[in-house]
Order: sequence, then C-alpha cells, then structure tokens
Amino acid sequence: MSAKNKRREPAEITIDSLSHDGRGVGRDSNGKVTFIDYALPGERVLYQPLRGKKGYGLGTTIKVLEAAKNRIEPKCEYFGTCGGCSLQHLGSKDQISAKQDQLISNLEKIGHVQAKTVLAPMQRDTWGYRRKARLGVRDVEKKGALLIGFREKNSSFVTDMNNCEVLHPDIAKHIPALTKALQKVSSRKRIPQVEVAQGDNGVIMIIRHLEPLSNTDLALLSHFAEVAGVALYLQPGNIDSVHPLYPTEGLELIYRHQGFNTEMTFKATDFIQVNGSINEALITQACSILDSQLGEAVLDLFCGLGNFTLPLARSGATVVGVEGDAGLINRAKLNAAKNQLNNVTFHLGDLFIENVQHVWTNKTYDKVLLDPPRSGAFEMCKRMNNFAPKRIVYISCNPATLARDADILVNTHGYKFKQTGVIDMFPHTAHVESIAVFEL
Repeated sequence: MSAKNKRREPAEITIDSLSHDGRGVGRDSNGKVTFIDYALPGERVLYQPLRGKKGYGLGTTIKVLEAAKNRIEPKCEYFGTCGGCSLQHLGSKDQISAKQDQLISNLEKIGHVQAKTVLAPMQRDTWGYRRKARLGVRDVEKKGALLIGFREKNSSFVTDMNNCEVLHPDIAKHIPALTKALQKVSSRKRIPQVEVAQGDNGVIMIIRHLEPLSNTDLALLSHFAEVAGVALYLQPGNIDSVHPLYPTEGLELIYRHQGFNTEMTFKATDFIQVNGSINEALITQACSILDSQLGEAVLDLFCGLGNFTLPLARSGATVVGVEGDAGLINRAKLNAAKNQLNNVTFHLGDLFIENVQHVWTNKTYDKVLLDPPRSGAFEMCKRMNNFAPKRIVYISCNPATLARDADILVNTHGYKFKQTGVIDMFPHTAHVESIAVFEL
C-alpha cells in the first residue's frame, strides 16, 4: 500500500474551539489545524485522521479521553452515524449559545458591524420539530434490507434507522411501515428518495422512482398509504411530474398562523420553514419589530408563499411581496384570496439582479422585510436606498451573507444596526438562523 493511501493511525488532539459546521477545532502533532467530528472545546480526544486538504486536516472522534463539562449523552441511537444531526452531544442551550457567538463573530469580522442590542435566543421545540425532509432510499443486498433515512455522515450511504428524534412524530412513526412496503416493490433498486412533508391537516410522502411501477407495486403502495393514513404521491421525472397515488384527489396541505388568523396552503415540494413552532414565534417577533401600520407601505422580498406577507397585511398596511419562484407566487396569491386580504399584492421578480425593473421597483416603502436563501440579499441591499425604508428586518439562514449585506446597509447606506439575535430553527445541527434590525 502506498504511503499516500495508507490508513493513518489514530492520534490524540486537544480541542480549542467549535467550527461553523459544528466540528471541534484543534492542532495536530505537526501544528496543522484539524477539524474533528463530534468533539467539543476543552476536550482531549482520540481521533481517526481522514483525508483532509492542503491547509487543514480532518478527523472523526473515536474516543473522548477528557470530556467537556457540557458534553451530554445524545438522545438518538443513530447519532454519530446519521448525518442529519451534528450537535446532539451538546445541550440545546449550549448549542444556541455557540450559534450566537458565531453570528456576532461573523458580523464583526466580515461585516465590520456591531448591533446595539443582542436579542435573547429564540428556542421552541427542539425534538420532533422537523416537518419537511428528503430521505434517502437504498436497497442493500448484503444486509438483505431496504433502508430509508438521512445520509450517513461523510458518506453517500443511507442510515439504517427505524425512527428519527428530529422528524415530526407524524412523519417518523411511519418509517418502519414505509420501509416494509418499499421492500416489497419490484423496482425498489430504482427508488432513490422519499420526500416527506407534514401540515396541520396531514402528511404527504413523495416517492421518487426512476422506472415505472407495476400495477402490483401501485396497489401495495396504495394499501400502505390507506393503512398509515398518509397521502402518497409519485415522482417519475422532474418536479412537475409529481402526482397523487392515494388518495387519487391528493391532499392540500395547510399550516396556520394562530396569532394572525391566517391559513397557508402549500405543496409538499414547496419551501417552508421546517420548524413550525419556531416559524410561528419568528413571525410574531418580526411583525412586532417591523410594527407596520395602517397607511404604511411594506415590501417583503423573497416572500415565498406569503409566510410573512399575510401576517404583515393584518396590520392594515399595504404590503407588496416579491419572489423569484412562479409557483410560490401563484400560491401566495391564492393564500391572500383565501384569507380575504385585499391589501397585499405579489410580483414575480429575480431578486438577484441589482437593476431589475418592475412596477414594484419604482416605489418607496416605509419598511422592508428580507428573508433570502443562504446566498443572501446582496443585490437588493445594494439598491436599498432606492426603496428608502425607515426600518428593515432581515431574516437570515447564513451568518456570513448576513454580515456581508449588513456591511452594505450600515457602512454604505448609513443604517443603524439596532438589534440581532439567533433563532433555533434547526436544533442539533450547525445551521444558524438569525434576525437583524436596521433603522435610519
């Protein structure tokens, strides 16, 4: 075996800090920065070196030699194998504290900004919270079994799991029965994934299959769905090919904003915030901070289904929602009509083009809400002075791009950075959701 391919011997390392993706960070015996899975600051661990990069090393914990005081026993039996979670060995309060440190560090180092006030971290359900997910499927001949679950850590393999502590119970409880049903499907080797979504009124499962299913297979799957009490859809091609199998009329999923008396209809393939209890709390907080009033004009960029738009419209303000996905815009319009809100309008627009021109771009607004994807809202922040809002609430799922955009708002456009805080949208993962408030 060549030296290049020789398996490296286990080694000891002391962990100094936690990385942005939840790995322990230390220096190996040669002084090389090394990232270690499942290790915490202050610990000394025995780790298995993995193939890293030129500038840093990688490894995974084999044994904890000296444990940190805040290390806890993971709740899930699959933790350490399953790649769905990365921080179950750290308590929820310590997780959110680490995420807050990461947010503030990014804002200072990347954005050169500092908020006047740091809000208390927002936490709600930390287990059984995930109402939407994409699960891998793999038929493993050596095990004589079909597996359904999240991908394994650092692998394309599917975790052999019968339960999931972070999936909503209405989804997780069906995994064993779904596994048994798919095990009997003749073309099971050509089923790569199952997408799941839970609404207030039921669960949809979408089976992706790469070759046609037989009539026997269809009958078997329909029987599973009927007994389980779920709606089962099939996806033989791209996303437009998704169609109901059982019940034949399908299911229209909904979720509600209890505090705003609104009801949202969505498709299982639509983007929604995965943590329902946090989403409810976040909407309440964002609307309270933005404080839209009757007679004001509010712009909601990256509005999606109208998750924030419709609650904002309950204030009586005139609200304009803009989104780049045509399907989401169509459902946002239907949701506005369903909730009898005639003071809100929606527009399809590419928000990653700085000079995009549309009827909504030629107006000024009293207030703006931003809820962009991980890539942030760089182009919209660059032209924010054209919209001239007095207050901006920015919901972020990436501290680095929030920091970059905050730099523009504060150091170019002159906004004051009033508040920021972290939101535990994805407990037990390294994902950092946050809110930031800017005012002129």
